[in-house]
Amino acid sequence: MAKKVLIVYAHESPASFNAAAKDAAVAALTAQGCTVEVSDLYAMKFKAAATTEDITGGVKDAENFCYAKEIKLASEEGRLADDIKKEQEKLKEADLVIFQFPMYWSSVPAIMKGWMDRVLGSAYAQEKRYSEGMFKDKKAMLSFTTDCPESVYSDTGISGDINVTLWPLQNGILNYCGFQVFAPQIFWDPATGSPESRSSMLEGWRTRLQNLCGEAPVYFAPLDYFDKEKGFLLKPEVKEKYASKECGLTVGIHMGKPLPANSQTKAGV
Repeated sequence: MAKKVLIVYAHESPASFNAAAKDAAVAALTAQGCTVEVSDLYAMKFKAAATTEDITGGVKDAENFCYAKEIKLASEEGRLADDIKKEQEKLKEADLVIFQFPMYWSSVPAIMKGWMDRVLGSAYAQEKRYSEGMFKDKKAMLSFTTDCPESVYSDTGISGDINVTLWPLQNGILNYCGFQVFAPQIFWDPATGSPESRSSMLEGWRTRLQNLCGEAPVYFAPLDYFDKEKGFLLKPEVKEKYASKECGLTVGIHMGKPLPANSQTKAGV
């Protein structure tokens, strides 16, 4: 099991199911001998907006301000705001990062997106990304609640396939930064469930945590599948290899084929 775990937590109510899921993870992981640290974003009053205030000593190009460039340079020069430095230090020590949150608008709450923008900002690099990203030796996962049953996010449900919903978060942020991404822990509509069903959900989470780091990560196409000289398109040999396959490689890189089922919600698919 990972020795050091960081839980980035976003819910205001200590009586919420998200709080219970967070507490269950802390207890289960601590019982396994892990050191667990929680970044309680609302309690911390974490600043969500990515602005020039995140950089001490002024920006290099105020007229043509680019947050990604300025934050990377500030990180290299040790000029980041204190709250970012503290979170990056926690991240540096962590083997596993768990994001615990209620799904808002098919994504994360603004305060958590702000954590991702600001704390992971210095990992946004063209030269070191995806399978070669800054955090390629770390693991991460999403653990979240919904306000609807699973059917709503099915491939025939009104909100569409949950695998498509997860692609921007799991590929566009976590995989981009290099994290090995575990399949998400999804708690479907706990608010309308019975006390017994909520208890069962939490017990399933505790059970999963006992063997979490033995799981295979979600599959993403590695960086070397793409030709840098041709706009990072799939290399011809890779396209040929998958030409006869029924489905595409991933949700995003589907090659005009049917999407691989459950590729963002199950390990190694």
